[in-house]
Amino acid sequence: MSNQGAEAAACCDVAQSALTEDAAVEMAAAFKALGDPVRLRLLSMIATAQAEQGVCVCELTPAFALSQPTISHHLKQLRQAGLIACERRGTWVYYWVMPGAIERLTAVLAGTVGEPAPVSV
Repeated sequence: MSNQGAEAAACCDVAQSALTEDAAVEMAAAFKALGDPVRLRLLSMIATAQAEQGVCVCELTPAFALSQPTISHHLKQLRQAGLIACERRGTWVYYWVMPGAIERLTAVLAGTVGEPAPVSV
């Protein structure tokens, strides 16, 4: 096999293991949302809270020198990017990380997109 043929085969392998166009559009929206330091911190706070019932916006707002409407705007951006979900309970809104969202971001950054997920025993 010529060197040119080997390069073509390697190129095809790379293209097959990369993100699909649709997945790339979805992931770009997520990474764009995380391009803001406030949103990155908010996602980190929500992800590390490990609260089964979600994290109340009232717990997130005091960590920032920003108004509650500004925090709500940032949370909306994270929701639209598919990273978090929320539910209104009375006066307050509770947030949690969407299942699999962190894992998908990690897979892109680690270069493991398209690889089978490890089976837990």
